[in-house]
Amino acid sequence: MKYPIYKNPFFEVDIEPFEGKTKVTSKGILAPVLGKRVSKEMSFFDQKKYITELMPDSDPDSYLDRYGRSLIFSTWMAPIPSPVFSRLVKSRMMSGFGKYKPEQVTISITEECPNRCLHCALPNKNNHSKLSVPEVKDAIDQCIRAGATSIIFDGGEPLGYAGLEELISYVDPKQAIACMFTSGVGLTPEKAQSLKDAGLYSITISIDSPIQSEHDRMRGVLGIFDKATAGIKNALAAGLLVNMYIVLAPHNVNDLEKIYQLATDLHIHELSFYEIVPTGRWLNNTNEILTPAQHEMFDEFVRRCEADPAGPKLFPGPIIVDTFGCMAGRQWMHITPEGNILPCSCVPIPYGNIKDGKNAVSEAWKKIRKDPAYSKAEGCLMRDAEFREEYEDRFE
Repeated sequence: MKYPIYKNPFFEVDIEPFEGKTKVTSKGILAPVLGKRVSKEMSFFDQKKYITELMPDSDPDSYLDRYGRSLIFSTWMAPIPSPVFSRLVKSRMMSGFGKYKPEQVTISITEECPNRCLHCALPNKNNHSKLSVPEVKDAIDQCIRAGATSIIFDGGEPLGYAGLEELISYVDPKQAIACMFTSGVGLTPEKAQSLKDAGLYSITISIDSPIQSEHDRMRGVLGIFDKATAGIKNALAAGLLVNMYIVLAPHNVNDLEKIYQLATDLHIHELSFYEIVPTGRWLNNTNEILTPAQHEMFDEFVRRCEADPAGPKLFPGPIIVDTFGCMAGRQWMHITPEGNILPCSCVPIPYGNIKDGKNAVSEAWKKIRKDPAYSKAEGCLMRDAEFREEYEDRFE
C-alpha cells in the first residue's frame, strides 16, 4: 500500500513499504521540477527501514485507533499520513523559502536526576529547578502555535516529575506527538503502562555502552545499565514505540556491532545515534569528537545495518547532520527547567524565557532566526571553533 507524504493537484509524493524497506515515488505535472527540488528531503525516506504499518491486525491497537491506517516510519515522527505529519510537511516546504519553524521542541521539565552523566548537556546545578504543570502547559501551547509537531519531555529525569502523565495528555495528538527522553530509571511496568495510557507516542531510552560497567561509569551510578534495559523491556511490554539513543564518541565507536546486537536482542523499534557534543559537563572536551576515519567507520556500519532485514530501524544522526546541517534554531528549540529558551539543548544561549508572556516562544524564535549563526546549513555549532569563540561569552 502507498501512503501519501505530500499531495496537491499537480504534484504527489508517496511512500510504500517494499520488501522490508521504503520506496519513495513522485508523480504529477510538476514532478520533474519539484521532484528535484525536494530530492534531498525525500532521500531521508527512500530505501530505508521502517517500523511498522498500522492496520487492523497490527499491534499495538491503540496507535491504530489514534491515527488510523498509516505507516510509522520513525519514533521521531508522526505516522504517515496523519494531521501531525501534514503539519510537518507544510513546515518543511516553507523552510525551502527560508521560513523556519521550531518543529521539534524539547522541554526539560525538571533538573532533578539520579544520574551524573559525564556528557550531560544539562548538569544538575543543585538549584532543584523545575517547571510547574501550568508553566509547561503554557509552553506547549506556545510551541504548537509556533509550529511544533513534536514535544519531547526530558530533564534531568522526567520519570520523577509529578504530573508527567497530565502533561503528556495535554499534547493535542492532532497537532503534535508527545515523546519522552529518559535514562529508564523508574520505568516500572506500571509507569510504562500509565505513560502509554496518557497518550505517549514514543519513549527514548539512552544507552552509553553495551557493556554494563562502561555504561554505569558514563552515567556515574552503579546498576543504571540494568535499570535502563529493564525499562526498555517494560516499555515494549506496555506497547510503546521504543527508541534506544546512543551518544556516539571515541570511547564507544568501536562497539557499534555490540550496540546493534543489544538493540536487536531487546527488539527495540529504532536505534538512534548522535555524535557527542562539547556542552554541559562536556563543554571543554572539544577534542573528544569523532575523527574522519571514525566517521567512515560509522558510515560503513550504517550501510551494513540497512542491508540487515532483522535488526531495528536506524536514525544515523551524524550522517543526517552532514546531509541537512545543524538543526539548532532551524528545526529545533529547547526549554530549560528555568524556562530559558535555547536554539537546542546543546547550545546554551538563552533568547528568552517562557515566563516572559504568552508570546515568549514566538518572540524568542524571531530573535534566534535573526541571528545569522542559525541560517548555516553546516555541522553542529557547538563543535564549530569559530562559533564557540564568537558566542562563548553568552553561554549559560
